[in-house]
Amino acid sequence: MGESTNDNQKKGVSKGIIALIVGVIVLAGGSAAAFMILNNSPKASYFLAEKNTIDYMVEQMENRYEPELDWYEKTQTGKSSSTVELTAAYNDPAASTGGYGLDPSMFINNSSIILDAQTDMKNRQIYTDLKATIGGMEIDDIQLYLTEEKLMLGLPFLEEVIQMNDEDLGPLLHEADPDVFTGEEKLGLETIFESTEGILPEEDIEYLEKEYLKFIYDELPEDAFTSSDESIDVNGKSINSEKIAFKLSEEQSKDLITTVLDKMENDDRLKKILVDQMTAQQFGSNIYMDEDIDLLMTDFETAVAEAKQGLDEFQIPDGLSSTVWIHEDKIVQRDVAMELGPNEEELTALSVKGTQLLTDRNQFFNYDMTFSDAYSEGSMNISGDLTWEDNQATDSISLSVEDIVLSYEGSETLEDGNRDFERTFTLQDPTSGGGSLLWSGNATYDNDIMNSENNVSVETPDFGQDMFSLTIVTDGKMIDSVEKISDENVKEIGGMSPTEIQEYIEMDVTPKFQQWLFGLMAGGGIGF
Repeated sequence: MGESTNDNQKKGVSKGIIALIVGVIVLAGGSAAAFMILNNSPKASYFLAEKNTIDYMVEQMENRYEPELDWYEKTQTGKSSSTVELTAAYNDPAASTGGYGLDPSMFINNSSIILDAQTDMKNRQIYTDLKATIGGMEIDDIQLYLTEEKLMLGLPFLEEVIQMNDEDLGPLLHEADPDVFTGEEKLGLETIFESTEGILPEEDIEYLEKEYLKFIYDELPEDAFTSSDESIDVNGKSINSEKIAFKLSEEQSKDLITTVLDKMENDDRLKKILVDQMTAQQFGSNIYMDEDIDLLMTDFETAVAEAKQGLDEFQIPDGLSSTVWIHEDKIVQRDVAMELGPNEEELTALSVKGTQLLTDRNQFFNYDMTFSDAYSEGSMNISGDLTWEDNQATDSISLSVEDIVLSYEGSETLEDGNRDFERTFTLQDPTSGGGSLLWSGNATYDNDIMNSENNVSVETPDFGQDMFSLTIVTDGKMIDSVEKISDENVKEIGGMSPTEIQEYIEMDVTPKFQQWLFGLMAGGGIGF
């Protein structure tokens, strides 16, 4: 029974790889336009329109949120400090004290958390200091300092600073359990800094674009694309467009997929990228990574091999087809349809149809996505109307799946680096009744200084928006240097044995923590 489950999982992965390649061929090839010699062929126009459409949307968002992006760039290339204060307000007249004399509003309304974070991402340093007032109890001096090589933790009930070096983790774990750990394990602190640079490093993106997107583009035959002129209606406007239809037969589709699978099977760089991403998603913690990485690589190689073997029986009866309508070098309408599966009885039909009209003032889109197989069918609609004019925004986005609707309504103004906004996320669900998340506030960006205030509340049929709210106030600035924790009194637990660490926690840390906590409770103003 276990073998059957494993076989099913492997087949599922193989089908997933084939579906992924199909998606790249049909929808994601636009990035390859950056590599090609531009010409007037329908193939070139098709992919160039894909690229232009994506680039235009990115450009519009960058223009709208230029102050925020500029500030983010400063924090990634320079040294910055951000002080964040969180407070909450609770007001429920019907709330009961439960007979213990403890009113939740007195506890919540008299609590706050202040986090001071200083970063130097270029030189890979992070310092944080946490302070909190919880119902009258004041907690100070919880400090954390990170570099690529070490982690330092300062606690208010300890005189010494606890330190763990990156290189000490592996030997410590291996000594604790040599059957599980190799001794090569690391804290992986460097990935905390790398994660701020993007989902993928730039060199990996360039590699994938060149070796796969451009590769697929070059493999696609010119005669698979045909062009004609057609007038269409988009958002109530008549548009004269160039219609480009892309069509691959089942045999052509399988040949292309096989070529891509051959390339993936022997691509050590691709495998390394997968490993790096798996590590990054674990926030650098590779304590249990070795076996997971080996399993991932084995599954990947097995899945690719099985996908190749199963491709003869894999069905794409109508091949791959995608039609786009282009106006002013951008896509204004799209119609994608495909049917694929491991056999005739397990075919899945997918389609994406819709229109979009992108201008400097307004970005409109409305798409329907449907799927069906032998057992079920479903549909989803995503639509939006984003307006940006005279530094004022009015936005509306809706995602609908059957009777469930998730929507967004927002308004913004930007003047002299100051943004005021009101944003509402609403869930309409006949089963639960739904509700809304209300987010309002303002942010000011002035050269090397940033200030913002965000107010968040929730509203449901049983919960009014005035009953609970969260306020987040942030003050940011560029600084000359990042503060460090003093290393005069350091306890390097990485150099201790597992037994010594256990004794240190039980005989030293725990008693001091208990004494500190009892002192807080005795003088904190809350009755327990």
